[in-house]
Amino acid sequence: MTAKPRLTPAPPPGELIDSPRFPVAARRELGNTAQRRNLRLATHTIRDKRANAVGEMENWEQLREAGGAIKNRVLRHLPEYLEQLEESLTRNGATVHWARDAAEANRIVIALVQETGSQEVVKVKSMATQEIDLNEALEESGIAAWETDLAELIVQLGHDRPSHILVPAIHRNRSEVREIFLEEMGRYGTPAPPGLDDNPTNLANAARGHLREKFLRAKVAISGANFAVADTGSLVVVESEGNGRMCLTLPETLISVVGIEKVLPSFDDLEVFMQLLPRSSTAERMNPYTSVWSGASEGDGPQNVHVVLVDNGRTNALADPHGRQALRCIRCSACMNICPVFEKVGGHAYGSVYPGPIGAILNPQIRGTDSAVDRSLPFASSLCGACTEVCPVQIPIAELLVHMRGKVVDAKKAESKGVHMPHAEPAMMKAGGWVMGDHRRLEAAQLAAKAGGGVLGRFTDHIGPLPWPLSKWTNTRDVPNPPTKTFRDWWNVNRADQVEK
Repeated sequence: MTAKPRLTPAPPPGELIDSPRFPVAARRELGNTAQRRNLRLATHTIRDKRANAVGEMENWEQLREAGGAIKNRVLRHLPEYLEQLEESLTRNGATVHWARDAAEANRIVIALVQETGSQEVVKVKSMATQEIDLNEALEESGIAAWETDLAELIVQLGHDRPSHILVPAIHRNRSEVREIFLEEMGRYGTPAPPGLDDNPTNLANAARGHLREKFLRAKVAISGANFAVADTGSLVVVESEGNGRMCLTLPETLISVVGIEKVLPSFDDLEVFMQLLPRSSTAERMNPYTSVWSGASEGDGPQNVHVVLVDNGRTNALADPHGRQALRCIRCSACMNICPVFEKVGGHAYGSVYPGPIGAILNPQIRGTDSAVDRSLPFASSLCGACTEVCPVQIPIAELLVHMRGKVVDAKKAESKGVHMPHAEPAMMKAGGWVMGDHRRLEAAQLAAKAGGGVLGRFTDHIGPLPWPLSKWTNTRDVPNPPTKTFRDWWNVNRADQVEK
């Protein structure tokens, strides 16, 4: 294969975890007005369609309960189900590999590709391979990794990072995609047609022409898996385009990188998730393509089948009886599409391939809270609870955000070794508690606030910028003036006579 220009995205491997804290990154992303418009249109469209698809199901809540219960059972007995999965896969002719972390998983995959003598692979969309920076590791070893999902192709050719679990290029619009295709496709294979416009059909056709030669040429494919069935040794990939089916059937060697939490006890359990996942993610009654393979089958599909089961911090999350609920996630992205914070800042602000509300609780558990970005993620939420309401497996995301905030605070206290730096919020809360602890102090505070509101009202309708540390609040919010009438005043006028009666 002739040498090609590097496809490594602009941020080098490892930069995600070293990215700025969420408040800093979010401020940067808020300045991208085009991205904000794209995100608003896309997330509102997806969430509205999802609501309609879910509304058709009279037993939707029962399905959610069933999905959560199945996942909880898996987490309670994960070692047993993983051993059963290994036995079933081996019996079916697949080779199972175990990886403790990203580095070990990458070494395994690279060695398997090198054994085939191939210098390129085609890839099915996979969050697990993005999590471990597999593409970058392959490229460092001289192996080209071609993404075949349309959105992943856009991100890869744009030397970009995914910003969404389901729609990685959600931050791009059609005109941007056209420019990327025209500029980059020819550097890595079949070029885009010279007169390409931004019509979605024509963009898809350009991608199809670019990818076809890679599908037909590649000897090795790499996939993830939405589910891994323990009793049958089956892996399942759901998709909307058919590119996954091409990768899973044409190459001679198939390597699947699967997080250990993706296991399901039995094939019957798929019934529940095949209803939950499509409606929650793409708002479809049924996903267009469901590929199921159980090891190698002589004369049909890949003959060398490998499965790499990856921990990479998942057992850390499993050790937390409360936090482990995040491992129920089936990567539908419903929480992102409903989240008012994600809608404004997009996925790049979270410093991980798992953005949004689920990323804010999952990343600090599997990666730890040593980095600034992971410590900030549990606070990247308004705690409105919308994410909890839409989760198809009933993960209490809002509760877990509070839980993880507590763990971050505890970690900081442990590091300080009893030396506590002054912080405004605890002092303000303590003062508030003191004021509200006695009705006379509360009445005095209300009178003072009423007087202050009257004075401020002569000049402005809100409290302007205040000095640090209060500037952290007032610089990002319009704080209204204190009201000139207290609740006690209102009660004395409107309800006092009821008490006397």
